[in-house]
Amino acid sequence: MGKTGKALAISGIVIVVVLLSIFLSIRGTYNRLVQLDEGIKGAWAQVENQLQRRYDLIPNYVETVKGYAKHEKEVFLRVTEARSRVGAATNVRDKIDANNQLSSALSRLLLVVERYPDLKANQNFIRFQDELAGTENRIAVERRRYNEAVKTYNVKIRSFPTNILAGMFRFTMAEFFKIPEAAREAPKVKF
Repeated sequence: MGKTGKALAISGIVIVVVLLSIFLSIRGTYNRLVQLDEGIKGAWAQVENQLQRRYDLIPNYVETVKGYAKHEKEVFLRVTEARSRVGAATNVRDKIDANNQLSSALSRLLLVVERYPDLKANQNFIRFQDELAGTENRIAVERRRYNEAVKTYNVKIRSFPTNILAGMFRFTMAEFFKIPEAAREAPKVKF
């Protein structure tokens, strides 16, 4: 093998090494994007578990309050309508919006509760209220975890050079679970 043959062999080896490096880099980046995307889906599933828990708890809670506050029909209607919107939501955006509306309706229901001291002493009500408060705390934790997963994923797909591969493989930005503007203000209790 002459000088030309050795040079071609070395050039071939260099080209193979470079192509292999590029392939391994692309594969690693793609697999990381898939892993992050699945992390978001897993985090969202945990949010949905807690939202479902709240969804299942609300009818018992409302029925307990109804027994004491029969003339608060509008509040009960809003909670029921918001709950049905949650049940009908099919995608992440609709589920977030529907659950934000349900949170708003529940805050109005809690204002009604403040007007009935006998209700607040009822053991069933206390149990449901404790379960609802625990569920709301779980929702907050899972929403935070979901938003952290979304942030990590979104940063990754927007960072160079990953953004090029993300675009090629059609990875898109994930949506954060934001609270509604109305929830930023504390509800006012009036007697």
